[in-house]
Amino acid sequence: MFNPIDTILGFFSYDIGIDLGTANTLVMVKGKDIVINEPSVVAIDKLTKKIHAIGFEAKQMVGRTPARIVAIRPLRDGVISDFDTTERMLHYFINKAHGRNGFSIHRPRLVVGIPSGVTEVERRAVHDAALNAGARACFLIEEPLAAAIGAGLPVREASGSMIVDIGGGTTEVAVISLGGIVASISLRTAGDEMDQDIIDYARQSHNLLVGERTAEDIKMKIGSAYPLKEERQAELKGRDLVTGLPRVVTISSIEIRDALSGSINAIVNAVRSTIELTPPELIADLIGRGIVLAGGGALLEGLDQRISHDTHFPVTIADDPLSCVVRGTAEMLKNLDKDSPLLASLSQRKPPR
Repeated sequence: MFNPIDTILGFFSYDIGIDLGTANTLVMVKGKDIVINEPSVVAIDKLTKKIHAIGFEAKQMVGRTPARIVAIRPLRDGVISDFDTTERMLHYFINKAHGRNGFSIHRPRLVVGIPSGVTEVERRAVHDAALNAGARACFLIEEPLAAAIGAGLPVREASGSMIVDIGGGTTEVAVISLGGIVASISLRTAGDEMDQDIIDYARQSHNLLVGERTAEDIKMKIGSAYPLKEERQAELKGRDLVTGLPRVVTISSIEIRDALSGSINAIVNAVRSTIELTPPELIADLIGRGIVLAGGGALLEGLDQRISHDTHFPVTIADDPLSCVVRGTAEMLKNLDKDSPLLASLSQRKPPR
């Protein structure tokens, strides 16, 4: 609803849209472009609770820190697992975003993307963390709706649009019409689960212990969801579980595709199940418009072909799929001072009195 006080204060602060992701946090300031795109990682001293690094610098420390310093992800499966650390990370990103846009005399309003399948407790955790980090008001929007807006889909029209947002912790599948979600499935199988699949495959098939960063690098280099015209190979480096010594093995894209098959099948089945839940009139729209992929997982080679093959729908990848959610939250910033039908999909949370 229109709030004249918030409108006046908006002239003195920069409202912010945030994609608070398991793997990466993106921040976009109203009227600006993306100002922050950093890993959701915090390096913290276990004894003093002092933060040593946040973002890129902290990610470089994963698996390489001394015993008293741990590099952690404060979000798991798209929700907050460490409240205090998430609050401090948000505070850092909010200050950094304002620092790049001049002096502000008032706290900003936030629009934050959250998975569609979260509980009320998990919603409250995001809201409280945002307010404690310095926001004067927090609006929550479901990530598939934000991703669809950011991908440029006509979500306000009386026709069906289908989005598959594959992030680090969750995969969000949704059919949207008239500014609301008609059918959706939130699956806690996404990029992190794929990395774990590669770690498990290396252990079981090659007796090799590899870390998360190594698994992610291999996934990005030769990972695929559909047979490639020319299969590729890459070196996988780790520790031999038998001898305890370093070892390098050559692994093919066929092996990695086999390792990822469980997670890929889960995502495809979620898409099929969402289609089954969709009203027939909207199915007709989807046949013409197809399915749009967003999120970092959309960049997995051949995933669009695999989903198209199994669903018989045309599948396209959004322009800049990594930023769809944050661009959707930034678009909603324009509607905070208006009566917009899309605001019904947002939940505004104010601090308790």
